[in-house]
Amino acid sequence: MPKKLLITEKPSVAMEFAKALKINSTRKNGYLESDNWIITWCVGHLVTMSYPDKYDEKLKFWRLDTLPFIPEEWKYEIIPAVENQFNIVKELLNREDIEEIYNAGDSGREGEYIQRLVFMMAKPNPNAKLKRVWIDSQTEEEILRGIREAKPLAEYDSLSDSAYLRAKEDYLIGINFSRLLSIIHGRNLASKINEEKASISVGRVMTCVLGMIVSREREIRNFVKTKYYKIVGEFGDENSSFKAEWKVNEKSKVFESPLLYNETGFKDEKKARDFIVSLQGKEAIVTELKKSKQKENAPLLFNMAEIQNECTKRFKIKPDETLEVIQNLYEKKLVTYPRTDARVLSTAVAKEISKNLNGIAKGFKDEEVQGYIKKMVDEKYPTNNLAKTKYVNDSKITDHYAIIPTGQGYENYEKLSELHKQVYKIIVKRFLAIFYPPAEYSKVQVTVNVEDETFYASGRVCVNQGYLEIAKSIDKNSSKDSTEDEKKVDKSSDASLEILKKLKKGQKLIGINYETKEAETSPPSRYNSGSIILAMENAGKLIEDEELREQIKGAGIGTSATRGGIIEKLEKIKYMDINRKTQVITPTNKGEIIYDIVNRTMPDMLNPKLTASWEKGLDMVAKKEIEPEIFMAKLENYINSKFNKLVVKM
Repeated sequence: MPKKLLITEKPSVAMEFAKALKINSTRKNGYLESDNWIITWCVGHLVTMSYPDKYDEKLKFWRLDTLPFIPEEWKYEIIPAVENQFNIVKELLNREDIEEIYNAGDSGREGEYIQRLVFMMAKPNPNAKLKRVWIDSQTEEEILRGIREAKPLAEYDSLSDSAYLRAKEDYLIGINFSRLLSIIHGRNLASKINEEKASISVGRVMTCVLGMIVSREREIRNFVKTKYYKIVGEFGDENSSFKAEWKVNEKSKVFESPLLYNETGFKDEKKARDFIVSLQGKEAIVTELKKSKQKENAPLLFNMAEIQNECTKRFKIKPDETLEVIQNLYEKKLVTYPRTDARVLSTAVAKEISKNLNGIAKGFKDEEVQGYIKKMVDEKYPTNNLAKTKYVNDSKITDHYAIIPTGQGYENYEKLSELHKQVYKIIVKRFLAIFYPPAEYSKVQVTVNVEDETFYASGRVCVNQGYLEIAKSIDKNSSKDSTEDEKKVDKSSDASLEILKKLKKGQKLIGINYETKEAETSPPSRYNSGSIILAMENAGKLIEDEELREQIKGAGIGTSATRGGIIEKLEKIKYMDINRKTQVITPTNKGEIIYDIVNRTMPDMLNPKLTASWEKGLDMVAKKEIEPEIFMAKLENYINSKFNKLVVKM
């Protein structure tokens, strides 16, 4: 009787597929089998690229005359530790009774690569149809949909091409330039770090990230604080007063004066005080008065980079730990696919979003969350027009939509650790917040003129918390640091607002008092293990503003699946240190020496734009915008030209 073979990424996932397909057979040696189905699994990578010495024994030794190494035909081999499972999978792939083979690996580029390597080495039964299962969660409903709607494997060939090229690119750049720089500069490095011998490890993404960290550290180290002096005026009448800060304008007596440090302050305190004297007793007039209502919507949903940054801030854990937590929640059916760059939902998912909401309402026995859902129901917050909001955008989704709760898997919730529960709750709250109304603020901006010198004051109060009711409450005790959402609510205590609201344009005021206010420039902040992930996602730019991050997001450095691992590797090879309590990153002495070597020899490797452009190229291959051969030719040309320049300089 013909059978269908399904291959998952690991045993635990195979068990979930078996449950969904109602396969009750006993587990055999490396697979499950029923009348209609056989389910087997990989255990991570089963196949790997061969090291250069497998091509030629001479390549075991690092010598300049054997470089650059670019194979004409690539060699792969079975990983010895998992050879037994590979043989089981290979035997199943070649069974004559198999009519359909389902690749149900992880639904991403790396998952595609793992299984394609197995298919390449095992050479499946040529008579069997090859299909690809692509799912967004591990709920039974989604698994069955994925199997039912599985597409021919060939439709994912471009993704496979991109995966192979990514591996070849990392291999060629890592091996060739690590060997070259070690041959040229290894002895010098060893002497500087007091070791007998030392090698230099270079990577397409890793070296670029090291460059970001060292550059930031040197900015901080070389930073010289500069004091300057602002001017604050107190204005009012017999009933009340308010303070406003001076800012230079074109009519000011000190416009473009060398006395100024910037547009809001003087270089010298005495000069600032002299300026104050010139204002004493002069008439003050309200020249502008703007009253406005502001609305602020809930932030976009989490992608992997955003949740990694959030967990670093709140729980002081590293990005790879966050990925592990979210992966666990995914496998427990609680959240959707984790390795995503998207922060929005698809139109199709938005139409069915009531299933997720109803699932949370019925299954998540959390008093606080149930309170938020009750308010949504009582206040009749709309949940059926999500497709018309900024939270739904098909054009911003490639492989998967944002990370959201499935509304299922609650039978697994109580078994979770406290950290896993807290992370899950953050995801739930971010999700519920998008259905809440925007936060509303009442704002007043005032301009006061004192003989063509302008002073500015503003006040803002939150008149309707809207989504902030959820956002401000996200596990306050999980971190000592107040979050941006909490700060937004704190602004509601601005007592000067009522005073400013009573002012009228043209109103004359008394300049009650003028004083100097000392200020100083501040150095940039060090990266922590979460903020570096955001900087990588935005091609080397650490953008604090969440909305701006989303607007300019393009090709990043690395992917949502690999960024945490890059940080972990840099720490493991002692190029940088991560403070366990704060997660703040600093480069080691060794890391700085490596940076200097790369900066002298091949500085473009430190440039985020170059690394991001390679990532963009891989993405273009996956989207069939360029042929794989073109990408590979550019890569080989880059390596050869770089070698020619470096060897000539020796």
